[in-house]
Amino acid sequence: MEKVTRSMVEDVFCSGGDAGFQFGAWRFPVFSKARCFSCPWSWNGGYRATQTTRIPGETTPPSLRRSLMTMTSGTNTHDVIVIGSGIGGLSCAGLLAKAGLDVLVLESHTTAGGAAHGFRTKGYYFDTGPSLFSGMSSTSHNPMRSVLSLLLDDDRDRVGDLFIPYSSWGLLLPEGDFSTKIGPGFEQDFPDLIRTIRGDAALQQWKRYCKEMRSFSDLSHQLDPSSLRILDHHGIGLPGMISSLISFLPTLGRHIFRLGTGLGPSSTVIDQHLADPFLRNWMDLLCMLLSGVPARGTPMVELAFMFDDWYGPRPKPLDYPKGGSKSLVEAYLAALKRYGGSVRLKSHVESILFENGRATGVRLSSGQGYFASKAVVSNASVWDTCKMLDSSDDLSGNAQLLRQEATNLEACRSFTHLHLGVDVRDLTHPLHSHYIFVDDWSRGVDAEMNVVVISIPSVLDHSLAPEGKHCIHAYTPATEPYEIWFGLEPGSAEYLKMKEERTQILWKALKRVIPDIESRAEVKLIGSPLTHERFLRRDRGSYGPAVVAGKDILPFPPTLIPGLHLCGDCRFPGIGLPAVSASGMITANGIMSKSSFSRFQREVKMRRRKRV
Repeated sequence: MEKVTRSMVEDVFCSGGDAGFQFGAWRFPVFSKARCFSCPWSWNGGYRATQTTRIPGETTPPSLRRSLMTMTSGTNTHDVIVIGSGIGGLSCAGLLAKAGLDVLVLESHTTAGGAAHGFRTKGYYFDTGPSLFSGMSSTSHNPMRSVLSLLLDDDRDRVGDLFIPYSSWGLLLPEGDFSTKIGPGFEQDFPDLIRTIRGDAALQQWKRYCKEMRSFSDLSHQLDPSSLRILDHHGIGLPGMISSLISFLPTLGRHIFRLGTGLGPSSTVIDQHLADPFLRNWMDLLCMLLSGVPARGTPMVELAFMFDDWYGPRPKPLDYPKGGSKSLVEAYLAALKRYGGSVRLKSHVESILFENGRATGVRLSSGQGYFASKAVVSNASVWDTCKMLDSSDDLSGNAQLLRQEATNLEACRSFTHLHLGVDVRDLTHPLHSHYIFVDDWSRGVDAEMNVVVISIPSVLDHSLAPEGKHCIHAYTPATEPYEIWFGLEPGSAEYLKMKEERTQILWKALKRVIPDIESRAEVKLIGSPLTHERFLRRDRGSYGPAVVAGKDILPFPPTLIPGLHLCGDCRFPGIGLPAVSASGMITANGIMSKSSFSRFQREVKMRRRKRV
């Protein structure tokens, strides 16, 4: 049959659940009753029909007519489609674009970045998610830095130039208010604080613990995500974990005998070396901030990576992105565009499309369809990804296995947020850019309304707030239960009352910093788990999976459904900016060519040596 061009398309049809193109009296089905594309053509410069039906035309809905006609432009097929523009999705998309693939990122929101996006109101800038960064302004093994070093390979775009390094932060603890410093030249600062709070006996425990942690830090550096390449759908569960770790055996060397402990919970080594209650509580707090669960659930290698940056022999300073996390997202987007990739905002993916059991594209809520010749990558959570799988699709049971994974995976709790714009022109004491508040150690760091993180980024970057004022972001780190909010109508009296009640702990923490802060606040915005669920499209507003190290294993990016990959916090290694960056890198490694993978490995190692 002759090649079909756009000029030959006379109409589109919709009849009995089927839809497609019409050329005279001939029909070419595109949509099936199963609500997925059947792809009956080739995409090499035109379309070649393989199935036709001669049925009189019927009235076609205008939205469907526009959607189907747009498909004939030939611009809706890409090598890879990435659903969601969180840091994990942007990492994956950018690397694949640099490898020469045609990549399209589809983002439901009006702005990119996922939880890392930011916004301005009344002259104040606010982050919506992560505010604590480290290992970015100086050479480190942070996977996020590794990804950015690959994407921003122009001398003008050096990764360190994107960040403001700083060392001091405030601790608002049951033991009192303290200031501590992290980074080069401050190696003795936290040990001195331990001696002040708990004495010499606790300090000796800390020194022994630090010595033990160095070997696990070395182990975490050897397990470099830039060297992980999981092909097809063989990266599921324990077999995938074991098969990939085998590739590291030559480089693990003397650390191989620590591998079991390294993949287990951080509490194992803590129990061996730390008896002092303050030190045990402190490590629980760090694990909670890092992974959303205390030490008993945080993998040892994940903690060791961060511990080396903060308390290792060559500590790194803390970092904050210039212009806020929004500017960091813009750097990812600029790199993606430079390599030929693209992002489409306000493009909500309603369903993933399949052909013969393989993921081949997506359909938006508008009806628009996009096709992927190599892979579909979902940067949404596994729970939200499963909502995109049509129950009528014949996926040989693999879709059911993915749904079962989502059912069995326990979710972390959510957040309450308080964004404030405050007048500090007559404030007499200096402020830190970050504070950590703990109300009561005995309740546990994962107890609700007990731990608060406070970020005041305008202390570092004065462009984020009007002169003489500060922008403040206070939040409970993944300790707010979704269940107590479920069913409340946003804007209702009950919802507003709940907001005021659940932010009392945030005000309590803030008053330790600025006692009269309520009278100084001229902007006040409150975010709830329902805010997370709505604007970030996070199932139950969750922070991510509550995986228990040594008991649960997060799968690698490829799913059992051919052509469908997941990246982000529901895939190895888990929650946090370094972890989702690693997930995006691992996902990209498995999709790009082997030559591109090898080239990127060499680049990462070279840039670390050159301190780029």
